[in-house]
Amino acid sequence: MSMTPERAQTIIESLDSNTDLKQNTQACKAIEWAVQSLDQGSLRIASYSSTSKHWVHHAWLQKAVSLYFKIKPIQLCQHPWPHRDVVPGKYATTHQVEQAIHQRMVPPSYVRYGSYIGKHVVLMPCFVNIGAYVGDHSMLDAWSTVGSCAQIGQRVHLSGGAGIGGVLEPATATPTIIEDDCFIGARSEIVEGVLIQSGAVIAPGVYISQSTKIYDRTNGKIIKGMVPQNAVVVPGSIPAKDGTHSVYAPIIVKYADDQTRGKVALSEYLREATSTI
Repeated sequence: MSMTPERAQTIIESLDSNTDLKQNTQACKAIEWAVQSLDQGSLRIASYSSTSKHWVHHAWLQKAVSLYFKIKPIQLCQHPWPHRDVVPGKYATTHQVEQAIHQRMVPPSYVRYGSYIGKHVVLMPCFVNIGAYVGDHSMLDAWSTVGSCAQIGQRVHLSGGAGIGGVLEPATATPTIIEDDCFIGARSEIVEGVLIQSGAVIAPGVYISQSTKIYDRTNGKIIKGMVPQNAVVVPGSIPAKDGTHSVYAPIIVKYADDQTRGKVALSEYLREATSTI
């Protein structure tokens, strides 16, 4: 029987991670099919529902990624340099690199199998982990990292050293999501399933986790776990309740306008450079 998303989901959701999965041919087939689908981009750990206007987390796919480590042995990989890992590189052979005609990769970029890289993506020396998704025309600048299962939209710019946190366990934990047209400043860290909505601009050195208080000076509100659409966020602090000290809190200073967009926009030449290959 051919594998379908519905069949794979049913099999994977029924699995107990304590069982000997290597002896379960059906389970191995479903897990490998799911990870291959993530690699090809036909399935995603999280997808946006135009009906509910919310992101839908597909926990069974995240579970498949975790179980993949249990059914695969550590192996010697030769490309792009000799190393040992359970998960091989996405571009593990010269042929696979040649097939990535719509991407530009600068060494020592490393992309793990099971992650998806869209068309015309520019990869400066960076790391993309299994289960991640990187949308078309995005740029991952030098030493940026995209963690396991993280979701990066289209036309996103991750600046030098920016880190997007990953998640594998528990399978119910939601991935970090960066929507379309966002700018993430150098050395910023977005972790623990935080949602950065489309068009947001994160200044260099901003850290945001689920528990981080974000102060919106345009309306005096404090939010957690997400950055609103088009928000411009900079490092900052707010006074503690007892007034004895201040605590770290990113500040939404305004909402992006054309002037802001001009300062952070990635050159169209850079975005389109891969199309000339």
